[in-house]
Amino acid sequence: MKNNTTTVRNLNHQEQTLTNDKTTNNMHPDLHHITELFRRNFGSQRIQNEVTTQRLQGQLKELVRVSDLDLPNHQQLRAIVRRIRMTYDSVRLLAVAEEENGVVVHPERSDQRASALMRRHGLWLNRDKTIIGTIPGVCIGDVFFYKTELAVVGLHGQPEADIDYIPGSVSSSGEPIATSVIVSGGYENDVDQSNVIVYSVYGGEDKNSRQVFHQKLEGGNLAMERSMHYGIEVRVIRSVQYEGTASVFDKVYFYDGLYKIVKSWVDSKSGFNVYNFKLQRIDGQAKMDCVVFNPRCVLSLDISKKKENVDIRLVNNIDRNHDPIYFEYLPRAIFPHFVLQQSGGETGCECINNCVDGCFCFIKNGNEFPYSQNGILLKGRPFIFECGPLCRCPPHCRNRVTQKGLKHRLEVFRSRNSGWGVRSLDLIQAGTFICEYTGIVLTREQQQIVTMNGDSLIYPSQFAENWAEWGNLSLIDTSYKCPSYPSIPPLEFAMDVSRMRNVACYISHNSTPNVMVQFVHFEHNNVMFPHTMLFAIENIPPLRELTLDYGVADGDLSG
Repeated sequence: MKNNTTTVRNLNHQEQTLTNDKTTNNMHPDLHHITELFRRNFGSQRIQNEVTTQRLQGQLKELVRVSDLDLPNHQQLRAIVRRIRMTYDSVRLLAVAEEENGVVVHPERSDQRASALMRRHGLWLNRDKTIIGTIPGVCIGDVFFYKTELAVVGLHGQPEADIDYIPGSVSSSGEPIATSVIVSGGYENDVDQSNVIVYSVYGGEDKNSRQVFHQKLEGGNLAMERSMHYGIEVRVIRSVQYEGTASVFDKVYFYDGLYKIVKSWVDSKSGFNVYNFKLQRIDGQAKMDCVVFNPRCVLSLDISKKKENVDIRLVNNIDRNHDPIYFEYLPRAIFPHFVLQQSGGETGCECINNCVDGCFCFIKNGNEFPYSQNGILLKGRPFIFECGPLCRCPPHCRNRVTQKGLKHRLEVFRSRNSGWGVRSLDLIQAGTFICEYTGIVLTREQQQIVTMNGDSLIYPSQFAENWAEWGNLSLIDTSYKCPSYPSIPPLEFAMDVSRMRNVACYISHNSTPNVMVQFVHFEHNNVMFPHTMLFAIENIPPLRELTLDYGVADGDLSG
């Protein structure tokens, strides 16, 4: 068991000692393999329209374009990007915990610390080659909460600027080439018409983003013009002002795909010259989920019948199936009566305003809090003890997260691939609680009776232990060990969902899911019967399907 002080000391030690490390030898085998994949698959694919000139002295950056990846390689690269993003979040959340606990005061933001530490460990992807166009493992619609994370995955390498480009001094053409642009609407004459963007380049603004000087065709502006001249595509990341019901962020970043720069001109706005570029989205690319969504048949505005905090819509655009309407909605699992009986020896914390270090519930969780002040799960663990009915702390206590219920607008929809599926109408940040997986909880003896009737059961013990991935710092700290405390006893109960269930029962199976199971205890004193709570293990964009690893082989579980 490690307390927060030990964890903080480990992170600070990593930051202090790794500045001069040779990261290639310390690279995780998966990352070494991706480097070899990049070299083997992409090293000879030069940009066809790149101008070839006499090579300059020194190290020049070779432009490569990735295309025609087969499915196994795509899945492997996607999994590696997923692992890198979870490591980034794990480091960032560790820094958040340090700041919240007052253990360390750091001049950099938590995301900046995570980005810098990963770079010193050689964990920034796509740094040895400058990839034009698609970044392997990043999909259209992927969402990011920080510019620094865009740099970590190689999507946009300059967090401080809206245009990422290769300077002419290291380009084999001797000219700057733009690779990506963040479209934020931050300039007074930006125009965004979905597949066509009129982008006003940066430069000449004051601190209030008002144009006060003439712009010059240099730096990123010149790189955009050169990319247009040579017909080189750029990646577009959309910066969106987000006003979701359960998000604390006012701006997020969506990857929108590849665009060609088709036109440039100079305008006079606010009395000063401003360079403009017209970007046209390349045909044949996938659309972001929020763009293609167009429900035609809403069967129910709320299948929970007001039993949840927010409505859960039911949509079927495919056939006449109405099955989810006919089940009794169950917002919380129903345990056997004997489980809820208190023995009389129970106790809770004595906290008045909020739980504090050293309180009863803090100690039960291994001398640390499982959640941040904003309710984000800091790391997965076998078991979480939330504050319960015997605790004196108020409902807004940081250690009461899952018991507050659903906060995101979920939707059950008919899917051609999985029967029924679930998606969110809101953006869900990684580490966020989504909902409980509910049903009628059965003992081993009750299970035998129910299965004789042919009813299907859900066995929580069979869910994959994806919680072990969340907070995993093994790519950063070679001495990292997966949490083993609080330990969880053997789970022998099952859940009958044949008549009573909730929205979670329609989540589809996937062996690389974006949702994980975390067992949580708060309602009673019997640790053999925890709640089966679901958390996001990835940032989930609006309308992307939620998936869960049921612990079965792909294809063995139908929706």
